[in-house]
Amino acid sequence: MSIGLIVTFATFLGTALLGAPIGLAMIGSGFGYLFATGQDPGLVVDQVMNSLYNSFVLIAVPLFIFVANTMSAGGVMDRLLDFAAALFGRFRGGLAHVNVASNLIFSGMSGSAVADAAGPGLVIARMMIRDGRYGAGFAAATSAASATIGPIVPPSIPMIFYALIANTSVAAMFLGGLVPAALMATSLIGCIAILARRKNLPRIAPPPWRALPRIVARALPPLMLPVILLGIIYSGIATPTEAAAVAATYALALAVLVYRSAGLADLYRIVVETIHGIATVGLIIVGAFVFNFIIANENVPQLLQDAIASWHPSPLLFLLMVNVLFLALACVLDAITMLLVLVPLLVPLAVGLGIDPVHFGVVVILNMMIGLALPPHGLLLFVMHGLVGAPLGEIFREVMPLIGALLLVLIAVTLIPGLVLILPHAFGY
Repeated sequence: MSIGLIVTFATFLGTALLGAPIGLAMIGSGFGYLFATGQDPGLVVDQVMNSLYNSFVLIAVPLFIFVANTMSAGGVMDRLLDFAAALFGRFRGGLAHVNVASNLIFSGMSGSAVADAAGPGLVIARMMIRDGRYGAGFAAATSAASATIGPIVPPSIPMIFYALIANTSVAAMFLGGLVPAALMATSLIGCIAILARRKNLPRIAPPPWRALPRIVARALPPLMLPVILLGIIYSGIATPTEAAAVAATYALALAVLVYRSAGLADLYRIVVETIHGIATVGLIIVGAFVFNFIIANENVPQLLQDAIASWHPSPLLFLLMVNVLFLALACVLDAITMLLVLVPLLVPLAVGLGIDPVHFGVVVILNMMIGLALPPHGLLLFVMHGLVGAPLGEIFREVMPLIGALLLVLIAVTLIPGLVLILPHAFGY
């Protein structure tokens, strides 16, 4: 390992341990590398600006963040929760089922696991623990596990980043995530059904049949957002970035014109929250571009490719190694950081072994999402601990059966590429 890489990793670990944001730690280590190797620090700015100017698809990210914030502030969540309750509330453990269903529905508007956990996940968790009907740990664990579905369903921010890095189609990635997301929801609902019988969890009174048309009508406009988004992408009317602009306009029209639930103060808060989200993600992106410059300059991809090639792994063994790597790192690293730093190294290896890049991308993102809910360091578990107040030990214990159900889906998706590729191939990707 060269002196430059040693300085890079030492600076990164030191600043990260001191509590600096990951993006700043990456940028600082980049400058440390340039000083250690005697290169012009202006190269950092040059690499970042060139990368940003050549990444048109990145514009979709702030637009989807805006969509999520607008939908959350625009009174949409209550309508979607009523719809999910009408579908699943009548079953034993009904609110836990509603938790999964609402995350699956709401994920089509956020693309972020943390946003889903802090949005519909928190609302339903509080409903579950009201009057002691469900344990706080089980409610928090259900919300955390359910939130992992979000970034598998379009619009998915991690999928946009992966498509950018792997030079593959955003539309193909969106399609590839639909079947795995349905399997994740089905496996969680099945697991909850088993737990509901063991724990004798309560049912909630279903709405009367005459109320169903009104509930569906109230939920239909926000439910149409993913349909409109995917329709204009796959019909060729718009690119994913242009479709994100259409989605943002549609969300704003719902909140301001249709539901009239967002005033000027709400719009100001939406814009501020969006800017905060963009700044957080943007800092990580800039840091990752600096890291990628260092990795390319040190010829790390070729060295890694030669090392793995010397092992002669089969495609399946390689995917299993990737599963272990990303599940482990997801406990300590941000998903966007892993995508921007590790995927450029691994995609060429996967393609060289004959693995479809869309299949590989969905497997990678699925790993990262499960890792977010994996004890003892899963971010979603700490988010729900902070929001709900349940003891971490109780959350860890309650989430393990749900993690087991998600791992079964991960194994199936890893072993059977057709689960990911059937829809992209059907649409000609």
